[in-house]
Amino acid sequence: MKETKKAEIKKQLTNSFYHKNHFAVAVEVAVAIGVAVMSVAVSWVTQKLMDTASMLPGSSPLSQLTIAAGVLTLFFIGLQLVDYHAKPRFVRRAMKQYKDLAFRKMTEKNISSFRMENTATYLSAFSNDATAIENGYLIGTLDIINQVVNFVGALALMLWYSPLMTLIAVAITIIPLTASLLTGKKLIPAEKKVSERNVEYTSTLSDCLNGFAVVKSFRAEKEVRELFEKKNQELEQDKFGKLRVLTKVNAIGWVTGTIAQLGVFVVGAYLAITGRGLTAGIVLAFVNLMNNILGPIGRLPKLLAGRKAAKALVDKLAGALAANTETTGKEELSTLKEGIRLENVRFAYEEGNDVLKGVDAFFEAGKSYAIVGGSGSGKSTLLNLLMAGSMEYQGNIRFDNTDLKESNTDSLYGMISMIQQNVFVFDASIRDNVTMFREFPKAELDDAMSKAHLSELLASRGEEYRCGENGKGLSGGEKQRISIARSLLRKSSVLLVDEATAALDADTAFHVTQDILDLSDVTRIVVTHSLEENLLRRYDGIFVLRNGRIEESGTFDDLMEKNGYFHALYTVAQ
Repeated sequence: MKETKKAEIKKQLTNSFYHKNHFAVAVEVAVAIGVAVMSVAVSWVTQKLMDTASMLPGSSPLSQLTIAAGVLTLFFIGLQLVDYHAKPRFVRRAMKQYKDLAFRKMTEKNISSFRMENTATYLSAFSNDATAIENGYLIGTLDIINQVVNFVGALALMLWYSPLMTLIAVAITIIPLTASLLTGKKLIPAEKKVSERNVEYTSTLSDCLNGFAVVKSFRAEKEVRELFEKKNQELEQDKFGKLRVLTKVNAIGWVTGTIAQLGVFVVGAYLAITGRGLTAGIVLAFVNLMNNILGPIGRLPKLLAGRKAAKALVDKLAGALAANTETTGKEELSTLKEGIRLENVRFAYEEGNDVLKGVDAFFEAGKSYAIVGGSGSGKSTLLNLLMAGSMEYQGNIRFDNTDLKESNTDSLYGMISMIQQNVFVFDASIRDNVTMFREFPKAELDDAMSKAHLSELLASRGEEYRCGENGKGLSGGEKQRISIARSLLRKSSVLLVDEATAALDADTAFHVTQDILDLSDVTRIVVTHSLEENLLRRYDGIFVLRNGRIEESGTFDDLMEKNGYFHALYTVAQ
């Protein structure tokens, strides 16, 4: 099934190069053929001019040849002008459609699927690999057509001039042909190795940049530099190997090509001197045509290898897009009406090591609930499952009467919003970060921002204030309020909050939590480490997790009266 899906995606990616691009492709193919034919025609005109200059009987008049040369020149200039306009348009549309389709396929994955993958694979696919595909597949294919027509046209003209001389030329070119084919094959694994190494390099670089604060706080600069330098060295070493193969291919092609060309010139001169039916013009034409023979022999193996390597990169991306694609159910979820029920839910990241061990709970629609417990008790894992972060759980999770595993994940994401400790903020305006780049009626947007208490921020900076990379221009509390406004604007009926205030100062954390609890007609499930009585009393229910099980549940007063595990946690926190 996975291989079938991969093959289907690969076909779609390949077809995307040509979608609504057929005219540009046809023009570029025509240009490639025209340029090749022109190159052969130049050799023919050269032969005629040489024979005319030698005053051979029956030679063409110089005036006619001059006109022919002028026509060829104008035709060649016209082809170049067409190429100047058509090729960039063809490549631009092809690569835009390819990357657009790949990105759309990537965004169709659900959260649990994407979390299992290495994002560096996609970073490489949309940058370095895309450049290799552009050069190796798109431009390379046009070059291949040009080289093939060059070769065939030159060979046909040579046969017309002299079959014997053509046979001698072909025999001489066997050596460069064999050398080019053998060395060209080595380009494919070299290109693939560079691509794989670039994924590792990009992943390491991303980790170093994202973990910069941790690196500095632990004074681990030296170790991280060594890690980066190691990956950089490995990448450059593989690029060095690839460049050596390319240089070797070019060197062998140049040396053997020069020898072959000189060989043809010497043999042709001998045949002309000995009166074997060759003229000086034909010998010169043969020397010129040898460029059209040796050029493709030297370039085609490299171009074909580059094209094959580029197709391997498309195949690699198709494999990544086809991987970890979990099937989604057909049941549509809308507004939560009754509540969320968990029945004997068990989950493990590693087999035999359960994080959740038979959790039973009910979250009534429209009410607010706190989930508390020690570190590692399973609080965040529980929220992750509610967000369909993984379907590898046992037991039942039901939204009203619909089982989570039978629900359509797109409809689930439309019903649920999640606020995490680290809110992601795009390097865009406050407005775009709240709307997530969509259009909403101004009244709805203003209402959401007002309820999320963004009024002060908007008054001081305005809706169009650019937040900076990952919101570096905003405080932690401001980013959390943007996240709340997002949820309100989407009219999510369920809001999951995972330690959203853990990195905020006490006063900001208190007010952000108040903002969440003030929301109406929204089911709020809040994982919190903050055990403040004023806030805990406002929750409709508190679930206390301990070692993957719900140890206790009830209101704040109920749990305090029990004088159990929650009472102990609360007392220690004061």
